[in-house]
Amino acid sequence: MRVRIAPSPTGYLHIGTARTALYNWLLARKHKGTFVLRIEDTDVERSSQEMVDVILESLKWLGLDWDEGPYFQSRRVEIYRRYAERLLKEGKAYCCYCTPEELKERREQAIREGRAWKYDRKCLYLSEEEKKKLEKEGRPRAIRFLVPPGKTEFNDLVHGKIEKNHEDIEDFVILKSDGMPTYNFAVVVDDHEMGITHVIRGDDHISNTPKQILIYRALGWEPPLFGHLPLILGEDRSKLSKRHGAVAVLQYKEDGFLPDALVNYLALLGWSPGDNREILSREELIELFSIERVSDRNAIFDRRKLLWMNGEYIKMKSEDELFDGVWEFLKKEELVKDEEKEEKRDYILGFIKLMKERCKTLKDFATLGYYFFRDDFELDPEGIRKHFYPGLKERMEKLLERFEKTEPFTVENIEQALRGLAEELGIKAKELIHPVRLICSGMTFGPGLFELLAHLGKERVIRRIKKRLPELP
Repeated sequence: MRVRIAPSPTGYLHIGTARTALYNWLLARKHKGTFVLRIEDTDVERSSQEMVDVILESLKWLGLDWDEGPYFQSRRVEIYRRYAERLLKEGKAYCCYCTPEELKERREQAIREGRAWKYDRKCLYLSEEEKKKLEKEGRPRAIRFLVPPGKTEFNDLVHGKIEKNHEDIEDFVILKSDGMPTYNFAVVVDDHEMGITHVIRGDDHISNTPKQILIYRALGWEPPLFGHLPLILGEDRSKLSKRHGAVAVLQYKEDGFLPDALVNYLALLGWSPGDNREILSREELIELFSIERVSDRNAIFDRRKLLWMNGEYIKMKSEDELFDGVWEFLKKEELVKDEEKEEKRDYILGFIKLMKERCKTLKDFATLGYYFFRDDFELDPEGIRKHFYPGLKERMEKLLERFEKTEPFTVENIEQALRGLAEELGIKAKELIHPVRLICSGMTFGPGLFELLAHLGKERVIRRIKKRLPELP
């Protein structure tokens, strides 16, 4: 089995292409096949090296390693021209001298007359004399494929039998007047020369497949097997876009998603292993994946579910496995410096342990855990309204005294000190717990309070309580 992913470097690698790449990769790994990477960059004006680099980085980050390539279509132009000339010589294609303006005029005329437009084969019927005259004028020429009568059928691996009458296919251009191949022609030549056995791609290519099969047959080649993946839609069933939370692959990296979680989520967008399991390792995905279990219905992208899944992956990872990723986000928020990495390793590993049950992304460690590193946080106004009450200042002064005497400053000793004071004061422990949490973290939620205080350390806790005492009622 030989499969491929063939992105165009005219933009970022998005969710749809990433899922297509993943399904091809899973098939190749499951069947001990070859996963080929091809860059379809014949649109010279819109393609850029920057986008090529982004595509390669995106695939590497997802862990979708390719076995061959990247091959670049822009470096294979002479090969396409050679095959186009062969079809021309064999009478399976012809030169077209129509200008875009002429084609537009004839198309508009057809619309005015209420006729469906397709190319009218004007240039097919040119005499040799007329052709020579146009050549002498220096008229640019494209090469059109001559669609034979009949119909094309193929068995789609996802949708089943699909057929197309040739009368509904116009004589399409295979080589443009600038000498560059069109998409449909270049992919056929490439897939044949690269020995691709299975073409797995998006539903938007179904209409191209009959044209491509016609080219295969005209060149005397056996077409590969085709499978077309349904679209990925937003929750409102419209085309997937940024407003649905679907962004370029590397943006998920920037947002703190783990590649394994994104791969797991993408695999389930249109495919299921046949049971109710949702968390699947790469090894399990490779073992269980089959194109036959891909649904022919459009998949729905749900960012909340992706967030949930990412949170599950964070929980499953050890503190050591998460350390480098969390460190990068702490550094980005200027909560740590490079030179502190080893010095603060144990503190940060403990911080990760406390926070990982509550974080859905690596970025959350920096946003929700800001107070583990800095004192300059604001107190939640709603928390102040709810948990600050008359007489709190006096109680906090007493708790401060207890904490100053607490040695060592451990979870057990902190809890004993706080609950002991609450008992002496004849109040519920929560009347101290909630205000202390707010004073020491700025938040009304987070890890267990006693674990939190022990990790912050005695000096920091005492400093924060002293700082807030003048503000307390």
